[in-house]
Amino acid sequence: MIKNVYRRKLNRTSSHRKATLRNLVGNLIKYESIKTTKAKAKELRWFIEKLISKIKNTKELFNKYRIANSVLFSKKLSEKLIKVIIPRYENINSGYVKLATLGRRKGDNAEMSIIKFK
Repeated sequence: MIKNVYRRKLNRTSSHRKATLRNLVGNLIKYESIKTTKAKAKELRWFIEKLISKIKNTKELFNKYRIANSVLFSKKLSEKLIKVIIPRYENINSGYVKLATLGRRKGDNAEMSIIKFK
């Protein structure tokens, strides 16, 4: 019986896992819809919802940019997140992204998903 497992490890070291999630968040903000494996998509959903909620609950604009820049690699992406994406969800407390299962990938039979903003 497995207990006390907090998040998925995605078969990576902690620094590699953090970099992977930051890249996935950046791509999701840039394209607003990405295709990835189901495990990465589930982990990304948790990560992006936590980020959006934290930015929404912050009062000052400067601090919103500080939080976004701490996660994202580009100032252009953080600006798009704060000025375009977050205003869509002013009246919503959670459930910012939608996850759809596609099936299995041909090469290695991994479960694939599409994750996109609602």
